[in-house]
Amino acid sequence: MSIRRFTCSLLAVLAALGSASASTPGEARTAPAYEYRVLATLRTSTMERELNDAAANGYRFMGVMKGDTAFGGGEVVSILAREPGVTTGRYEYRLLATQKTSTMERELRRAGEAGFSYRGQTIGGEVIVILERDREASPLRYEYRLLATQKTGTMQSELAEAGRNGFEFVGVTVAETAFGGSEVVSILRKRIEIPDVERSADSR
Repeated sequence: MSIRRFTCSLLAVLAALGSASASTPGEARTAPAYEYRVLATLRTSTMERELNDAAANGYRFMGVMKGDTAFGGGEVVSILAREPGVTTGRYEYRLLATQKTSTMERELRRAGEAGFSYRGQTIGGEVIVILERDREASPLRYEYRLLATQKTGTMQSELAEAGRNGFEFVGVTVAETAFGGSEVVSILRKRIEIPDVERSADSR
């Protein structure tokens, strides 16, 4: 990915964030104020640590991409934001990165059981998924399903089956991957009901 395409994508993300916070008709129009942080690293393990360091200071994950940038090659770039004055965080993040669908499915399952919710994904030799957990929210659990195929027709039938079983689509990427060529990789999730007894124990 060229630096020009990266810059355009970054500007699009920032513009979308600003538009989402615009006043509704009839209300006083006040320019929204945000503080942004850009994280860029060649190592996915470093990105997870930096995401959580920023989150501890009140930042929340907004978007992720991977590609060739002027920063120094094929980097993982994440955008975070916070409102001015916010200095403490309530979110924590987990980054999953693998070239094998079986490994990703296993790691997604563990993250879902721990209450992590899907926030974004990117691709570039491996699939990278960012998940988030709100420490102040009621305990939640998710069941994830990963679909990967080189045929859109196969993806259509697999998505249809997953939908019938209550899975909600959350993200997709299409790129050359080590999974086996140019693949469509979709991720879906379904809420898992937590028994009241277990929920009470978690809240203590």
